[in-house]
Amino acid sequence: MVKSSCNDALINSRLHMVLSKAVSQSDDSVHSMFASRYCRTSLPKFKMPENSTPKEAAYQIINDELMLDGNPRLNLASFVTTWMEPECDKLMMDAINKNYVDMDEYPVTTELQNRCVNMIAHLFNAPLTEGEAAVGCGTVGSSEAIMLAGLAFKRRWQNKMREQGKPCDKPNIVTGANVQVCWEKFARYFEVELKEVKLREGYYVMDPEKAVEMVDKNTICVAAILGSTLNGEFEDVKLLNDLLLEKNKETGWDTPIHVDAASGGFIAPFLYPDLEWDFRLPLVKSINVSGHKYGLVYAGIGWVIWRSKEDLPEELIFHINYLGADQPTFTLNFSKGSSQIIAQYYQLIRLGYEGYKNIMENCQENAQVLKEGLEKSGRFNIVSRDIGVPLVAFSLKDNSSHNEFEVADMLRRFGWIVPAYTMPPDAQHITVLRVVIREDFSRALAERLVNDIEKVLHDLDALPAKISAKLAIADEQSGVAHVHLKKTDLEVQREITTAWKKFVADKKKTNGVC
Repeated sequence: MVKSSCNDALINSRLHMVLSKAVSQSDDSVHSMFASRYCRTSLPKFKMPENSTPKEAAYQIINDELMLDGNPRLNLASFVTTWMEPECDKLMMDAINKNYVDMDEYPVTTELQNRCVNMIAHLFNAPLTEGEAAVGCGTVGSSEAIMLAGLAFKRRWQNKMREQGKPCDKPNIVTGANVQVCWEKFARYFEVELKEVKLREGYYVMDPEKAVEMVDKNTICVAAILGSTLNGEFEDVKLLNDLLLEKNKETGWDTPIHVDAASGGFIAPFLYPDLEWDFRLPLVKSINVSGHKYGLVYAGIGWVIWRSKEDLPEELIFHINYLGADQPTFTLNFSKGSSQIIAQYYQLIRLGYEGYKNIMENCQENAQVLKEGLEKSGRFNIVSRDIGVPLVAFSLKDNSSHNEFEVADMLRRFGWIVPAYTMPPDAQHITVLRVVIREDFSRALAERLVNDIEKVLHDLDALPAKISAKLAIADEQSGVAHVHLKKTDLEVQREITTAWKKFVADKKKTNGVC
């Protein structure tokens, strides 16, 4: 009996070991996700894994890593929309599997795009007759829209020069040095010289008089910015139009204007309806606007509108029929999602003129709250203008000990993402911080940001001065002249991080917390 009992115990023990091993090596879904083997191995980074991963594990692992991203709502560097109504979110998800380019298969989506084009054209005062369809298209963003508008200008200019028997191999565009990088991309990709009007301290947009002086017979257009990326300021398109009309009359040229209204196109019609910047001006031939900025749609939608059919050369439009019907297309890409187009139409009919006006007024008021809070601190100069995009650009009055990059870095402790950057030539010695006020940035957040900036300034005052500043003072006292090389952004950030770590470590030593 004793022997039998021992054998039974041994068999049960071995059986238990086999069952345990079978369970541990079989379906991991019987365990907690964080107890599975998928959380104990590194994620593939450069090569596709040999074996599959359960959907729950793949989701959890990726979601966990994405937690280290910044909070989009607190990303005050971006002009791009970060909040939409749940009903619009649902419409977008329902259409996420629709390829917009399949116009014959999705004719209603195509019709919605055409409606958006016409609504925006009327918003920009396009000279359309009763029942006349507007000329324009949806794009992935303002970058693509600018490429298309630029190509239209270049082709029209080339055609004109060929008709006159003149060379057409050296086109140029006149812009301010404050233009967004997409203009530099267009110039480089499509071999167009970019003639930039330099900025100066206190004047951070294109000077219309200097711009017109730079125009020559090879200028395909002058690009004006309605809402500078640097400080939100609107350029004086009306003055530019008047000066260029005079020059065209004197020279016999017909140099046109393109308005880059990526940021300001959905602001000016509601806040400044009497401001003349759009198709009311005869030389404005095309306008681009970002639907994913103050058009209030998530990232991935822009629009370009032409004054008339004559301003878009027919040879740039392709016609295809292999998707089921003849379809005209003028884009740099082919396939793209339908969701953003549907979302833009939702916003246009959901909000209407009244809704957009209310939202823009709220943004403007919250920008004013932030501006007044910063001015009250007495530590900043305001670089932005009251008339323009609702944002606040500001710089330290005294950056001899600590600079704007340090303020931006330390604001991240509170979750805020606020960019610091230097101005373009010839104002590159000016460094600014910029806060973009979007629809979802409330007055409460504006007041909270002011409080956090004041805390950052207090902590910076307690930090030792920048190493470069100390060296400069030491050199001055010793009478030794040194050549100082400009630090890269990475070197500045490392210097800030090192000083901050030392500051925190010193505080821990003195706190005596057990």
